[in-house]
Amino acid sequence: MAKPSTKSVKKPAAPAPKKKAASAPAAPPQHGFLSRLYTGTGAFEVIGKRRMWYVISGAMVAIAILSILIRGFTFGIDFAGGTKVSFPRGDTTVAQVEQVFHDSVGSNPESVVVVGNGNAATVQIRAETLSNEQTEKLRTALFDAFAPAGPDGQPSMQAISDSAVSETWGGQITQKAVIALVVFLLLASLYITVRYEWYMTISAMISMVFDVAVTAGVYSLVGFEVTPATVIGLLTILGFSIYDTVIVFDKVEENTHGFEHTTRRTYAEEANLAVNQTFMRSINTSLISALPIIALMVVAVWLLGVGTLKDLALVQLVGIIVGTYSSIFFATPLLVSLRERTELVQNHNRRVLRRRAGSGGAKAAAAGDDETADDDTLDDAIDDTDDAGDESAEQTPVAAGVGDAPTAGTKPVRPTSRRTQRPTGKPGAGK
Repeated sequence: MAKPSTKSVKKPAAPAPKKKAASAPAAPPQHGFLSRLYTGTGAFEVIGKRRMWYVISGAMVAIAILSILIRGFTFGIDFAGGTKVSFPRGDTTVAQVEQVFHDSVGSNPESVVVVGNGNAATVQIRAETLSNEQTEKLRTALFDAFAPAGPDGQPSMQAISDSAVSETWGGQITQKAVIALVVFLLLASLYITVRYEWYMTISAMISMVFDVAVTAGVYSLVGFEVTPATVIGLLTILGFSIYDTVIVFDKVEENTHGFEHTTRRTYAEEANLAVNQTFMRSINTSLISALPIIALMVVAVWLLGVGTLKDLALVQLVGIIVGTYSSIFFATPLLVSLRERTELVQNHNRRVLRRRAGSGGAKAAAAGDDETADDDTLDDAIDDTDDAGDESAEQTPVAAGVGDAPTAGTKPVRPTSRRTQRPTGKPGAGK
């Protein structure tokens, strides 16, 4: 009987493991718009595109000035003077009121507007200054034509109110408004100069002039009526604008503190990072400030028909938008442009660019040795080499105790024994 073969069958050799191909470096994670906006990583280039923002800001100011020169302002009765008559609307139309005014006075009114809705709606007539006789004649004609109801729901002559303001009163208001504006600008500039620096003062003051010019231009374009409430609102938005600008400047100062001693970023890059870090704060502040104003416009203007509150709300809403824009896209870029004209910032920028040019080779060598070097450590090493200057490289180190005095910064040579060539503590050994 044949015995089974005991010969071992050779197994096929396992294929050699393939060498892993060098994988490409992983791409940096992509963050969304809102994520970059919230974290303030400096991804939004604001300062680097400041020429574009200067062009946009200049165009806004040019349009505002042209509108002011061509269209002018619609001054309220407190500034221009005149007579104002108002009464509950009822079923009255603007055309009917204009006809009654023309028949009783003999001229056309400057304006007839309906303010408010529903039972709270009123008709407001504005005309040039009328005499007492003309005013009484107009009130009688309006009562006979429309019979406006009083608080008790019955027709009443007392439901028709009138007020007259002279041009002298308007001039006094204008003078006081200008004085208040000048005092505010002086106090704001004094605070910024003491707290920060005069470059920031210049930028903030020019930014506030920009806010006033653009807001005035919007009023001229749209035809909003300029009243004392408008002046009050204008002073309010200037306070908001300087507040938002100071927030950004405070972060710029924090980022650029001692910038001349480091070469990690240029002054413009530090300022751009500060703008990014305060983006969300500025947006949140603007939204929180705008929501009550919008509510004021809805309740006071559309529901209650209070014209004074309308003027106050409109100027504040326009000013908040303009002030937020100027603090981010105008004041800070202007600050950087002013600072870059100084010798300190120019020398610092040259050092940063020179260091980056030299750090390219060092980073490539570190990557070839498969070592991951921290950016800050590598930058500091290059910075130390750069700061040492060319003079120390040209000097020849001299050993301590041989010839002349040792060069500053060289390592002292310890005395050694002649027999063992090892360091010894005996003075004069090795000689």
